[in-house]
Amino acid sequence: MTRSHHSFSEEERQGLYRAIFERRDVRSQFLPDPIPTDVLGRLLEAAHHAPSVGFMQPWDFLVIDSIEVRRRVLDNFERENARATENYEGEQRAAYSALKLQGILDSPLNLCITCDRSRGGPTVLGRNSIVETDLFSTCLAVQNLWLAARAEGIGVGWVSILDQQRLARVLGLPTTVYPLAYLCLGYVSEFLEQPELEARGWRSRLPLQELVHHNGWHQPLQDEHPLAEWLVQHSSRQPPRKE
Repeated sequence: MTRSHHSFSEEERQGLYRAIFERRDVRSQFLPDPIPTDVLGRLLEAAHHAPSVGFMQPWDFLVIDSIEVRRRVLDNFERENARATENYEGEQRAAYSALKLQGILDSPLNLCITCDRSRGGPTVLGRNSIVETDLFSTCLAVQNLWLAARAEGIGVGWVSILDQQRLARVLGLPTTVYPLAYLCLGYVSEFLEQPELEARGWRSRLPLQELVHHNGWHQPLQDEHPLAEWLVQHSSRQPPRKE
């Protein structure tokens, strides 16, 4: 098998893939233990080294340990979650209501990753056609932080059920700054074997082979294509987990 001399060692590769496969959206397993300064610093540094279109680096990081601020954010969540409950009926509504969808006060630290939509000025290399690339770039910073957190044994939960305008007011954000990701961070009692929504029967992971197209939308890979064979062989394989 061809290996680039730029590739990581087998142990390093397994560490990366383990972080990917074992990353979880944590809501219920937070411990009160504080995150050491050096660990938090490494997480923020990892996020800051995400790729960004035109090297605009549109992210900022609001470290939130104030209980008062977090209570105001929790109030925001509870209002929006009550509205979201109205989207469901019957058993599905009961199932939704039973889900714990935030750890705002349970986690020892909250972090808001924002996107400054004016960063880099009116003309940013690579952003002429797709202006949302600043948002996409900031999402990559979130993912970098999330994977680094898993490697450090830190759980992360993304609270998406928030009114973003109210959140911006609570955090005092300028009008050009969008609160892209409100995250709960902390050590955890465990990382669940499966994503919590999957374990509770809300949704299952879609088969990868149904999501891969060839040279056009809904054009399947031919059976003789090497990737088609790989997808079939690995369709029922569980991601490796190291105890």
